[in-house]
Amino acid sequence: MPPTTAKQLAVPTLHRAARIEDALHQFFERRLRRTGWQTNVIAYTGYGAPGWIRVMCRVLLGRPDHRQRGRLEKVRGWRSFATLPAKHATVTIEAAGVRHRAKADRSGFVQAVIRADLPPGWGTVRISLPDAAPVEAPVRILDPDVTFGILSDIDDTVMVTALPRPLLAAWNTFVLDEHARMAVPGMAVLYERLVTAHPGAPVFYLSTGAWNVAPTLTRFLSRHLYPAGPLLLTDWGPTHDRWFRSGREHKRATLERLSREFPKMKWLLVGDDGQHDQEIYREFAAGHPDNVAGVAIRQLSPTEAVLAGTLPTPLDSTVEGPVGQRWLSAPDGAGLWRLMRDNGLV
Repeated sequence: MPPTTAKQLAVPTLHRAARIEDALHQFFERRLRRTGWQTNVIAYTGYGAPGWIRVMCRVLLGRPDHRQRGRLEKVRGWRSFATLPAKHATVTIEAAGVRHRAKADRSGFVQAVIRADLPPGWGTVRISLPDAAPVEAPVRILDPDVTFGILSDIDDTVMVTALPRPLLAAWNTFVLDEHARMAVPGMAVLYERLVTAHPGAPVFYLSTGAWNVAPTLTRFLSRHLYPAGPLLLTDWGPTHDRWFRSGREHKRATLERLSREFPKMKWLLVGDDGQHDQEIYREFAAGHPDNVAGVAIRQLSPTEAVLAGTLPTPLDSTVEGPVGQRWLSAPDGAGLWRLMRDNGLV
């Protein structure tokens, strides 16, 4: 390992927006703690392989919940964003009988890769804080012999959102009852058929959405019978050098990380033609041809394309990718399944 230089030790200067955000969080945190608000852990689905696990969670401040359990509520999107992070809190992660400590970032987010040996399949890790009830986080351990996986976009790929249009996106994200969100026809059946045809194949959901909506997205996927799998989301807040994080860079960086973590995995990349999925997938396929089994693009209808703020993209049902992969396109899951079956992906 090379020696650490003074330049590497230097802490980047925070963007002015981040400093303002930190000051506001500190102001509200002092006052909310005086009124009884406490830290709690929101656990997200992690993943790994024999020998290591990527654990993800968020530490937030919240009021004690005295509502009746089991009562069905209408959940508005804005509630997911009415949170306050517990910055730099330290959590204890227990996996396979071994304890690890990890520290949250300035957004309260914890993403730690720990050494632990769990068998392939679904398992759990335990995450705890000194002053909060421990929680169990599900983790998907990939079998080293499995070489096919599904990596899917969410917005307008499995769930109709029309996200690029700002006003409609704000309505869908902050106001709409989560039970009113619509699933894209046939996509849940498509994914279930794929994991049946490829036993042990994992399903990852990659989105530019904020971690605040992870519980809502998890409930949506479960309610519409999508296969369970880790969510790979981001944080909408300011960073050390810019006002907002780049969604495209988040997707690019996540794809690069997965190619390093699972070098033998061939991913079926699933997205839509309403945002930048085709561009991002084409770049990844060109740079990592051995990690791409194929690309499936869900075509938006003319109405959906207009609502999404784009024009319909002309794309043949089957085209040749940049390095020989099959690029398939259809308006729904049933159409994509037929193309995948005809092109030998199942």
